[in-house]
Amino acid sequence: MAYDLEEQEQIANFKAFWNRFGNLISWVLILALGGYAAYNFWNTHQRGKAVEASALYQEVTRLAETGDNAKVQRAAGDLESKFGGTAYGPMAALVAAKSAFDANDLKTAKTQLQWAVDNGNDEVKSVARLRLSGVLLDEKAYDQALALLNAEFPAQFAAQVADRKGDVLVAQNKLPEARTAYQAALDKMDKRHPGRQIVQVKLDAIGGAPAASKAAA
Repeated sequence: MAYDLEEQEQIANFKAFWNRFGNLISWVLILALGGYAAYNFWNTHQRGKAVEASALYQEVTRLAETGDNAKVQRAAGDLESKFGGTAYGPMAALVAAKSAFDANDLKTAKTQLQWAVDNGNDEVKSVARLRLSGVLLDEKAYDQALALLNAEFPAQFAAQVADRKGDVLVAQNKLPEARTAYQAALDKMDKRHPGRQIVQVKLDAIGGAPAASKAAA
């Protein structure tokens, strides 16, 4: 009988507790389960977006191989508008920029490269800045090109940036500065880098290493 009374007391205490906190506990559980369901839905949605974006990116690259720039731009624009937040958006912009450049559509090439600069990760931004500086060099927009090259780049791009700076400075007939830039590119390149010989040829063509480098040697 004592056990029954103790059990009844526990039930009574539980009922009192539930009457006081039951609604709060229910809402906490509803919110937790709702959050978990939303998280799963978001992950599933993101995976679905990535699959669609990947398929569309493959289409952009396929069209680029055909040389049909108009179709490339439409497909890339579609990908950028629908899936610009994925990694495939900036990658498609780089492909579309190359297609436009090959078609001598420099305005579109610059637009696509700028989109990649604005929306890509550090590596894509760096590639886009380097390519955009090359287009600006072709257009003789030297100050704009140098402004791009003076932005912050990851360390692995240092040699390419210095090389491109040298090209712009040569075009401006600033040969001492160009020698310094080319020498910096060589200093930052691995001895086995495939582009090293080209940079050396460009440096030799404008008079060889700068005075400070010769003195150090």
